Amino acid sequence: MTVTFTVTPPADRLAPREQDARHVADLRRLVRGRLTSWGLADLADDAELIVSELLTNSLIHSGGTLISLDVRIENERLRIEVRDGAGRGPGGPAHLTHPDDEAENGRGLALVHLLVQARDGAWGLGPDGTHTWCTLPIGTREAR
Repeated sequence: MTVTFTVTPPADRLAPREQDARHVADLRRLVRGRLTSWGLADLADDAELIVSELLTNSLIHSGGTLISLDVRIENERLRIEVRDGAGRGPGGPAHLTHPDDEAENGRGLALVHLLVQARDGAWGLGPDGTHTWCTLPIGTREAR
């Protein structure tokens, strides 16, 4: 399943514009429905959160105007990939951050990292900074 949509880069780079945030909510529901239809409902909660974090990260930081989400089964793994085609804005490539307790942002990729780690999966960034991906094993381990 691949979905591509056009976005308007946020003015303040702190939150996506309302119409773009609706894409994230719609795609979360679509992913849940698709995983359920594939018999993978046990992955739906984690996949929804991962999709939300990767899409929101792209919306806020890439500066791109076209984003795509690809969700597929590949080699007994669920693969989730978000491409923004623009690399990264002034902050450079996506990376894990360690915000202090008072920070309101900056935990998205850390959440992805923890969810993927709990499922014995993997995640990473494309070499050119235009996509972020993760894989989760199918049916080999319960979430912790």
